[in-house]
Amino acid sequence: MRFVLIALACSTGLFAVAPKLSYTRSFPGSTPDYFCVGLDRSGAIEYKESPTDDQPLKAQLPDAQVTELFAMAEKLNYFKTPLESGLKVANTGKKTLRYEDGNGPGNEVTFNYSVNEVAQQLQDKFEQIGASERAYIELDRTVHYDRLGVNDALAEVETLWLHKQLAAPKQFVPLLTRITNRETLMHLVRDRAARLKEEFEAAPDYAPDPKQK
Repeated sequence: MRFVLIALACSTGLFAVAPKLSYTRSFPGSTPDYFCVGLDRSGAIEYKESPTDDQPLKAQLPDAQVTELFAMAEKLNYFKTPLESGLKVANTGKKTLRYEDGNGPGNEVTFNYSVNEVAQQLQDKFEQIGASERAYIELDRTVHYDRLGVNDALAEVETLWLHKQLAAPKQFVPLLTRITNRETLMHLVRDRAARLKEEFEAAPDYAPDPKQK
């Protein structure tokens, strides 16, 4: 009976793998010289700065933004066609976009520079996610090891926020709460963290960047 149920589950798609997107940038000499953002259709994010990282930073992307990113991937035929421009431009790193739906090995495309506007927008969105996760890592690091650096780390988070480039702002709320409640930090820092915490909690799930079409 157990094998019958397993076979039935497989045939009805109960064990189907959620579609996934990923964006990887490899650029030796930059900071970081490698990062990868993985995103599944449920909105779960995994961010890592090494191909062998088995403890990636995890976050949750708002549904509206997830839908937007997967819609861009669909417009790009799920990366079945080349995106490299072929133009003689400066090397800005190897970018790889990948799509998996659980049916086969998946599709991926690698490029240095693309003139495709949708590809540029999708790249920008993933770069914003990467910048947001790095801002989180830096803020968490300063809270633990560099109290004098907390205000600068908060300033970076706030800059991304004001430019509507902070992905998953609610990810920061627990960390901002810890900063707000830590009496050993300066009042200026605690007040800034408290203000950002209130803004992030009150924010809608997703406010699109007005520069994006």
